[in-house]
Amino acid sequence: MIHLQDLVKDYGTLRAVDHISFTINDGEILGFLGPNGAGKSTTLKMITCYLSPTSGSINVGPYTVSDNSQEIRKKIGYLPEQNPLYTEMTVYDYLKFVAEVREISDFRSAMKHAVGKCGLQGVVNKPINTLSKGYQQRVGLAQAIIHDPDILILDEPTTGLDPNQIVEIRELIKELGREKTLVISSHILQEVQAVCDRIVIINKGKIVADGSTEELQASFEHIAKLQLEIGASADDIPVMAQEIGGIKVNSIQTIGEKVRAELEYDTADDKRPALYEYIKAHGWMLWELHKVNISLEHVFRNLTIEGGE
Repeated sequence: MIHLQDLVKDYGTLRAVDHISFTINDGEILGFLGPNGAGKSTTLKMITCYLSPTSGSINVGPYTVSDNSQEIRKKIGYLPEQNPLYTEMTVYDYLKFVAEVREISDFRSAMKHAVGKCGLQGVVNKPINTLSKGYQQRVGLAQAIIHDPDILILDEPTTGLDPNQIVEIRELIKELGREKTLVISSHILQEVQAVCDRIVIINKGKIVADGSTEELQASFEHIAKLQLEIGASADDIPVMAQEIGGIKVNSIQTIGEKVRAELEYDTADDKRPALYEYIKAHGWMLWELHKVNISLEHVFRNLTIEGGE
């Protein structure tokens, strides 16, 4: 178990992490989300002992970051956002080097396990700089698991990959998550939703949400979203929303002679009848008017853009 309590990290006058507290349970796959500059990577670097907290505490099992950093490093496998590869080395030489740094006694067994898990059997003797980005990420994952850690921390593990490579790495992460406590930081919300048991969202250094995808979506059940498509102009939509009242316009798109808009309002006051009557009174053609499910993306944007303003 990893427990963060009242954690703070300052860079001079900039507070990157601002009194955050949460727990990561054994065997859990946690998605750690936030916009750029929110404090995600800084938090992960403190958990992995690459950075020291300004104040607060981090416990990894019975150990504290402040007193037992070497023991914690043994328990954690870490893949930073910038994959730490020596690209002039072969895969074999690089993993051998990592094993030596980690003082692994049975190198051959560790190598076989890491190579097998990450699907590197066919490229072990190739220089890393000749591999595709997807295979380089596999090598990065192999170095993170070669010492068979209990905890795996992955910072943006699919950055720069093409769609096929993303699927491959995602499946590999799922497999690793069956055996280890896993923390994933990612900008790809679909990836987090597909892989993670629980999501923590950080914004401006503070935790703004913590729960499963279903729990986070349920917290926005009071909000109704509508997809509307009518024979009007883009300028008509804000006027209509203002005159009816209680409607927020999220987006407007002109498509030929019609306009498509996403609207939002409180479920306590269903605006669909008023919208229909307004459209009818103005003689506009109505092509589409239906509710849209609240997505994880909508939750994320509300908490990190609208909620953070």
